[in-house]
Amino acid sequence: MLQEAAQFKDEIDLYRNMEKDLGNAEVLLELYAESGDAGLGAELEDSIGMLTGALDRWEQENLFGGPHDRRNALISLHAGAGGTEAQDWVEMLFRMYGRWAQEHDCKVEVLDLLPGDEAGIKSITALIAGHMAYGNLKAERGVHRLVRISPFDASGRRHTSFASVDVIPEVEEDAEVGIDPDDLRIDTYRASGHGGQHVNKTDSAVRITHLPTNTVVQCQSERSQLANRLRAMKILRSRLNELKMREQEERMAGLRGEQREIAWGSQIRSYTFEPYTLVKDHRTGVEIGNVQAVMNGAIDPFIEAFLRNGKREV
Repeated sequence: MLQEAAQFKDEIDLYRNMEKDLGNAEVLLELYAESGDAGLGAELEDSIGMLTGALDRWEQENLFGGPHDRRNALISLHAGAGGTEAQDWVEMLFRMYGRWAQEHDCKVEVLDLLPGDEAGIKSITALIAGHMAYGNLKAERGVHRLVRISPFDASGRRHTSFASVDVIPEVEEDAEVGIDPDDLRIDTYRASGHGGQHVNKTDSAVRITHLPTNTVVQCQSERSQLANRLRAMKILRSRLNELKMREQEERMAGLRGEQREIAWGSQIRSYTFEPYTLVKDHRTGVEIGNVQAVMNGAIDPFIEAFLRNGKREV
């Protein structure tokens, strides 16, 4: 609650500062209109510049209007067809989101990881906790396509790889998402990882299957089976809440006669390393030629364009 209160306080302070800057700019404008003093003119320009910057921040904050935008995000990445190449692509994408989180003062906690056979990651689920984590990262839901010269191909041929990204909000106990214990199948197994301290010697990892929806979640980040079970239940609650929200969206789309794909399986972005460098978002048309910057976490232009596009549609 203190965290949420601090966020609201920041928004109120931003508004009050804008109001104060606007008042100062109006006074400077009146003085400049009367005197024509060049010094006042320069001061007026600086004041307008500060006000414009604050307004941009205010508009960006107002892009987050969803009921769960302030929540933490649970992000899951899965390798598509392509074996080692696709698994390496998952690891590259997860590194990209980790760099983005670092730049935005968000914490990343890996909850479940299935390493690749030779390299990379087959699948990974992580919690990204921080200000507007879900509000931002919901823009990343979909299929991401990579085109590059494969480092795993001795002939140096160009390969296309796919990875799916799913993002849901982390939710707490919610009376509207009831879970009957009789609907659950709980299995335990030995945690996997890259070796050393990350691999447990006992069956502490937990897999929970919600039988009515066939929703499967698993967690192996904690050392004890009980802790993993509690964490897995939290993930399950979040997934069932997301499933409920999407069913409501589908019903509304049916009533409106809309023909659009609500599921997260559609390709949203292409990352081309060869024969040229370009990252293109197919939903908004935003293109960035600096692939390395994007892979180092510079994905805000894609996120902002997605959010603004959503506002226009509403």
